Amino acid sequence: MKWFRENRFLGTFLILFGLCTLGAVWFLFSAKTDWDEASARFNQTAAELNRLERLAPYPSQENLRKMKAHADNYATAFAKFKDELKLRVAPVAPMAPNEFQSHLRMAITAIADKARANKVKLPDKFYLGFDEFASALPSEVAAPLLGQELAEVEWLLNTLLDAHVEALTSFRRTPLPEEHGAAPAAGEKSGTVAAGTKLLERNVVEATFISTPGSARKILNQIAGANQQFYIVRLLHVRNEKEKGPPREATVEIPAVIPAAPSPAPAGSPGAKPAAGPALSFIVGNERIETTAKIEIVRFTF
Repeated sequence: MKWFRENRFLGTFLILFGLCTLGAVWFLFSAKTDWDEASARFNQTAAELNRLERLAPYPSQENLRKMKAHADNYATAFAKFKDELKLRVAPVAPMAPNEFQSHLRMAITAIADKARANKVKLPDKFYLGFDEFASALPSEVAAPLLGQELAEVEWLLNTLLDAHVEALTSFRRTPLPEEHGAAPAAGEKSGTVAAGTKLLERNVVEATFISTPGSARKILNQIAGANQQFYIVRLLHVRNEKEKGPPREATVEIPAVIPAAPSPAPAGSPGAKPAAGPALSFIVGNERIETTAKIEIVRFTF
């Protein structure tokens, strides 16, 4: 104690130095312990990773059984869905070229008679879009497909006639690639949805008709809800015959002095007349519209 009193500064320095040395040793020991634990966890994780990398990936028997059950259920549902889609497409029946031409002539006559009965005006020399085959025979390959398309076109035209449109001004049909001996390439406009695999093809028709708005709505609803064929209304253009809106009615000025109205006759008297209300004037709904619809007729090839 006498030495500490005589060398107070040196004693205090030695005490502080000793405390700092003990603190540094404790921190070093703590860091060494943390490093050992981290190194052990790293080695354990690395060993587990190496073990997993050397294993052959294969599901357990339970997971394999579930996966096979899911695959079988999907295949069954997909096959059922394909069968349902096939029912929505007109069948392709074997047909000779002269047989198709006979069917075409009978269809032209039937559509013309029905249009005459329903008072629907058809285009001049209307051959249902098959103008080329009115006087010429198709090829052997194209005849069955043309027969299928003829049935689909007949359904569309009967829908228009049953809705009592006023006139069918235009009806065009896009020729099939088989009509000219060319098969559609995969992935082109033939309607192939997967490269190299023909899943579906489409026939395109475009019709322009004049009708009331109610008839046009009825036709579009029937086309969209058709069960015997898969139709898609790809493009729709509607033009009103009245391009301008109805004029605003002029206001009627009420005179300042209202003449005395004659006393109404008794209800049971012979001269009594029911009070007539003002006539209703409809602003819209009485006009005619010209509708142009581009319709795709989808046929599945699977």
